[in-house]
Amino acid sequence: MKKQYAFYVDSKHCSGCKTCQAACIDKNDLERGVLWRRVYEINEGEWIKKEKTWVNKIYAYNVSLSCNHCENPLCVQNCPTAAMQKTKGGIVTVDEDKCIGCRYCEWSCPYGAPKYNGKKGVMSKCNFCIDYLEEGKDPACVAACPMRVLEFGELKELQKKYGVQNEIYPLPKSALTNPALVINPHKDSISIQSATAIINNKEEV
Repeated sequence: MKKQYAFYVDSKHCSGCKTCQAACIDKNDLERGVLWRRVYEINEGEWIKKEKTWVNKIYAYNVSLSCNHCENPLCVQNCPTAAMQKTKGGIVTVDEDKCIGCRYCEWSCPYGAPKYNGKKGVMSKCNFCIDYLEEGKDPACVAACPMRVLEFGELKELQKKYGVQNEIYPLPKSALTNPALVINPHKDSISIQSATAIINNKEEV
């Protein structure tokens, strides 16, 4: 059986502090504006009249997201130079020597994971801190999270431990790529079909 490393995200307890995002930037020395891990802030709400009283039905939650190292990665399928590759551990990587910076992978990915590196003229993305894994360490984002809402491991083991949920607004249908992702949804999270929820920090993600 092939290995498939995956991330677990506990959206229910994520505080949105973005420490995971900062750790990723620091570890990979990312240039300004390039985010391999992004934290989405979602909110929605309304006032509801109950007899003579108006009560609010308002909620907010956070979703920390990086590359999901999908089992069926569209970035790999649509890369014209085979620079996007999937390793034996199920990690999707970029071969910079083959990459021509055409950005087809970025346009193909429904999660927006690949990012253009303007200095090098090639694409870049989360590689699961593969060097840390080889040393027996956690990925930087997982190790840095103060709320311990991120975890990594083999997909089957994470699913056995936490279930198979991998869709939550604002993520796309999982059938598109079969993301190696397990999510513990926030109690107020809504379906991916919702048209009324707002990504409150679009400029950041």
